[in-house]
Amino acid sequence: MLQFISHYTDDYSYLDSIRIAIEGGCRWIQLRMKDATADDIRPVAIEAQRLCREAGATFIIDDHVELVRELRANGVHLGKKDMPIAAARELLGPDFIIGGTANTIDDVRMHHAAGASYIGCGPFRFTTTKKGLSPVLGLDGYRAIMQVMQAEGIVLPVVAIGGITAEDIPDIMRTGVSGVALSGAVLRATDPVAEMRRVIGCLVV
Repeated sequence: MLQFISHYTDDYSYLDSIRIAIEGGCRWIQLRMKDATADDIRPVAIEAQRLCREAGATFIIDDHVELVRELRANGVHLGKKDMPIAAARELLGPDFIIGGTANTIDDVRMHHAAGASYIGCGPFRFTTTKKGLSPVLGLDGYRAIMQVMQAEGIVLPVVAIGGITAEDIPDIMRTGVSGVALSGAVLRATDPVAEMRRVIGCLVV
C-alpha cells in the first residue's frame, strides 16, 4: 500500500502534487490542507476527487469529516487533535474509510477499538510536513509496535509515515507494516513523476 499526502511547494500546488502522484502510478491520495477551512478545501477536493475517480484511485480527505460526507469521498484521515475516530465512525457509518494517526502502541489500541480502518504510524524520522509528533519511531519503533499488535491479535493495516524516502522502503516493509505514505520525497525530486514510479518499484520488490 502506497499513500501520497498532498503538499504544496514553490513549484507545485496541492492539485499539481496529486496529478504528479497519479501520473506516477499512486492509487491512494490524501488531500491534506492543514489549517485551511472547509470552504477553502472544497473546490480543491472536488477537482482532486475527479482526478482520483478517473484514475481509479482511493480519495481520502484529511480531518474534515463533514466534507467527506458531503462529497462522498472514500474516507477521512484523522490526526490526534481532530475528531475522535469513534465519533467519525458514528457520523459516516461503516462504508467509509477512517484512518487515524498513531505514534505509540496505545494509540493503535485506541484507534482499533474505535473502529479505524487503518493506522498512519510515525514519524519514521523528523519531517517538516508534520509538526508536534513524537517520538521518532525508526525501524525499531515499527518492529516493536507490530510485534505487540501480533501478540494481542490486533489486525489493522499500519502505514509508515514521516520523512520516508524510496531508499528507506525495503527496510521499513520488513518490519511488518502494510505500506508507506510520503509526500516531500517525491516533490523534491528533479522528476517527481519518475520518482513516484521509483517509489512504487521499491514497494513491490
